[in-house]
Amino acid sequence: MKPIATIHNALKTKFGLPRQAGLAPSLLSQIIFEQEFRNPDALRGLEGFSHIWLIWDFSESHCEEWSPTVRPPRLGGNRRMGVFATRSPFRPNHIGLSCVKLESIEFDTPDGPVLTVSGADLMDGTPIYDIKPYLPGVDSHPEARDGFVGEHKHKLLEVVIPEKAAVALGKRLDERQISALREILAQDPRPAYHDDPDRIYTLEYAGLEIRFRADSDTITVCE
Repeated sequence: MKPIATIHNALKTKFGLPRQAGLAPSLLSQIIFEQEFRNPDALRGLEGFSHIWLIWDFSESHCEEWSPTVRPPRLGGNRRMGVFATRSPFRPNHIGLSCVKLESIEFDTPDGPVLTVSGADLMDGTPIYDIKPYLPGVDSHPEARDGFVGEHKHKLLEVVIPEKAAVALGKRLDERQISALREILAQDPRPAYHDDPDRIYTLEYAGLEIRFRADSDTITVCE
């Protein structure tokens, strides 16, 4: 396989990436096609769908060997589960699958057709292998069981941005970008095994370094 496109957004590193698609619905990304695939005919009819599947490469998580078990962050990194029972990036074939909302298609740009999507859990520069429409009639299964994931529901944290930091953000980011930042922080980007309320973490977002502290209930932006 070879990439057909690359995704671009405000998240330049793995730290802070939403752990699943749809958890930060305000986060916008652009999908830029490789030269070979910049044919508008390849997108004919796609505008009729509200959501699409992205099949992509865990390009920052390649490893020489694979393990049959991994430590899911949702379980605190303390329990092992079978790799095929998780969405861990450390897989035999490093392939990711994400459902995102298709916000718009621009056909007349210097980069050819460009897709704008929301809610992606891919970092900037991630290669995309394929795009397929999401079909609610066959892709949605409300009766499905969610295994061990359902036993460990992830709690959203309150995000506090003091006035000084809020003013600084307002000068650099638009309202939707700030909403996306809040959604990302509310997911608690820290590793599951970190529990130090005095530690300062740095999230790279939209060209800024967002420094924050966290406890069991609250994320507070420091600078």
